[in-house]
Amino acid sequence: MKAKNREQSLSDSRELDGSYDPLTDSTEDDFELSTVCHRPEGLDKLQEQTKFTKKELQVLYRGFKNECPSGVVNEETFKLIYSQFFPQGDSSMYAHFLFEAFDTNKNGSVSFEDFVMGLSIILRGSINDRLNWAFNLYDLNKDGCITKEEMLDIMKSIYDMMGKYTYPTMQEDAPREHVENFFQKMDRNNDGVVTIEEFIESCQKVCVQNISTEKAFYFHFKL
Repeated sequence: MKAKNREQSLSDSRELDGSYDPLTDSTEDDFELSTVCHRPEGLDKLQEQTKFTKKELQVLYRGFKNECPSGVVNEETFKLIYSQFFPQGDSSMYAHFLFEAFDTNKNGSVSFEDFVMGLSIILRGSINDRLNWAFNLYDLNKDGCITKEEMLDIMKSIYDMMGKYTYPTMQEDAPREHVENFFQKMDRNNDGVVTIEEFIESCQKVCVQNISTEKAFYFHFKL
């Protein structure tokens, strides 16, 4: 037991002084082996698959591991972490939708790989990659199109997350008006659903008209 405590202390000290690389060091102590149930892929492979540098991946991993010592995060923990960023509102429903988008394997948990893959697309992906990711977020039942009901659920979750004490004050019918505006601009053939082709085409037109790719990606917030 004393030997194990000494090894754990040594591992902790190496993490603090930066000499310990949790993604590449193969000499992790017995304590960590018994608590971590999922280990991320090698650092080089993650670098190839994302647009993050080695240093950025190390920082992201340490933060992820600090919040999720087991190496994976379940939905309840994800909601708890996400709620800390929106204390003025109820972020649980939006966090649920976001968790579903990150949980690409649909196994009820998000690994570090899942997390950085999604984050890489959101932060540094091409405009098409970002739009595809956003469409997947809005397409709640993953049938290849967005309905008004799905978009309304998303909008309500966003307004709930923002809270009732925002300025200017949100009107009760604001989410539905937002959805109607969204469909007027996105539903090109007026069939009541938005396909991935319609979504990308409409957003790309906004991108060309406004120059900034960020405006296209966040188009749904600016209607």
